[in-house]
Amino acid sequence: MSLRRIVLRDFVIVQSLDLELESSFSVLTGETGAGKSILIDALQLALGARADSGVVREGAARCEIAAEFDLPPHLAPWLEEQGFTREDSLLVRRTVDADGRSRAWINGSAATMAQLKALASDLVDIHGQHAWQSLTRSDAVRALLDGFAGIDTTAATQAWTQWRLRRKALETATERQSTLHQESERLAWQIAELDKLQPADGEWEELNSQHSRLANAQALLDAANAATLALEEEESSAAALIHRALSALQAQAGIEPQFNEPVQALEAALAQVQDTVHSLHQYSRRTDLDPASLAALDERMGLWMSLARRYRRAPEELAALHAQWKSELAGVDQALDLAALNAAEREAWQAFAAELQTLSKRRQQAAPKLSKAVTETMQTLGLQGGRFEVALQKLAEPQAHGWEQVEFLVAGHAGVSPRPVGKVASGGELSRIALAISVVTSQLGQAPTLIFDEVDSGIGGAVAHTVGQLLRQLGQDRQVLAVTHLPQVAACADHHLLVSKQLQGPQTLSTVAPITRDHRVVELARMLGGNERSEVSLAHARELLTP
Repeated sequence: MSLRRIVLRDFVIVQSLDLELESSFSVLTGETGAGKSILIDALQLALGARADSGVVREGAARCEIAAEFDLPPHLAPWLEEQGFTREDSLLVRRTVDADGRSRAWINGSAATMAQLKALASDLVDIHGQHAWQSLTRSDAVRALLDGFAGIDTTAATQAWTQWRLRRKALETATERQSTLHQESERLAWQIAELDKLQPADGEWEELNSQHSRLANAQALLDAANAATLALEEEESSAAALIHRALSALQAQAGIEPQFNEPVQALEAALAQVQDTVHSLHQYSRRTDLDPASLAALDERMGLWMSLARRYRRAPEELAALHAQWKSELAGVDQALDLAALNAAEREAWQAFAAELQTLSKRRQQAAPKLSKAVTETMQTLGLQGGRFEVALQKLAEPQAHGWEQVEFLVAGHAGVSPRPVGKVASGGELSRIALAISVVTSQLGQAPTLIFDEVDSGIGGAVAHTVGQLLRQLGQDRQVLAVTHLPQVAACADHHLLVSKQLQGPQTLSTVAPITRDHRVVELARMLGGNERSEVSLAHARELLTP
């Protein structure tokens, strides 16, 4: 079992609903307009379908949908990766207010619509009454065959992307050979000009700093000498004055203990002055007037400024520009090497071709198997002698999904050549063919809950009973929920949910509730089109329910 429970508040014409669902095969029935598909609509909304204010019951501020599922084991790592709490069940909740604003939660934590949609295909597989329409779309048809064959086209798509990129690079380089030669010569000349300078990252700032020190060397030496005189060498220097004050206090410190703290402070100050004087002496010895170095700096900075003006860049950008041109030249030279580009394109094609061969082989093996399975199912749906074929047509050029275009062909009865599904005239035939494909392919999916929304439209009688039996058979392995208007299908269900509507004041409200055998007899009698209270209709309904 997968879908345990669904709760609705103020959704369309449902004021309040709290419904527990059973495993195996359940049907939803009800009068026209009662809202038989309302649970499916709500479930799709809970799993990320687009919402608008129209889903909010008239007069309500917002609607709320909550669906509780058994947690499929393979989803547990995804929940942890996305930051959601891992529990025994999976609770999805969504609200939509009267202005159309929507919010969602997974196991109590806020979730995005993308996260809800990521869960959907792993929880529920929905087959609508217009499922046949997707059988006319080449991408949907190919996906069905690939799903049946267990084919994953991810590796082929990646190989195709690499091949296309390398083929484009080869084509572009071939077309631009003359232009690329000119570009290579230009870049090489510009790089040679900057090679004379060999600019390094951060060098311009360091040159400015060095130039400033050398240009002001005399002023710096004068400042250091003046500071040294003031601190130590003059009679009224800072060191002499501190020493005089220190001697005066030390002489009386034995009598006045409070002098100890000032004495310590003066001793520390004298030590700092002496350290400072020592540092200034070292600076004066290391600093020399160096006109030659200053001239060399002037020359290098002049070259730097000249190149910056020539290429209209700030001086500090020259190092990055030099690296950029080298990179561009490497790319141009690579584009000029047509032999290497040809080899790269061939290598990418060979990798893609290997993936193509694998895809084609697996599709060729799966196509007749799918054809046979659907054909056999068609025989039970009133299409005796009908035939289903999966046609593989090679494309002029391979695509990311492979060499083949996949098309479904159908013959509705014996003696007729199969034609594309989209050209089959009968709507009833289309519905039955779609149902046959749904039944065959549904057994392959991972979703533990299968929902069929009036896929039995256009059929009846013994065929309808066969449909019910097929759905009941599916319900032995997975949870199946079907919306139907056919009593023969409803009679095959293990569980029956009745959708009914009542007028409460000015509003029509809908409810959904499970019904027992006696009530099922009455509902089946109504669905048979007779008087549900007549003994004839009731007897017929009881007969349908008899195993």
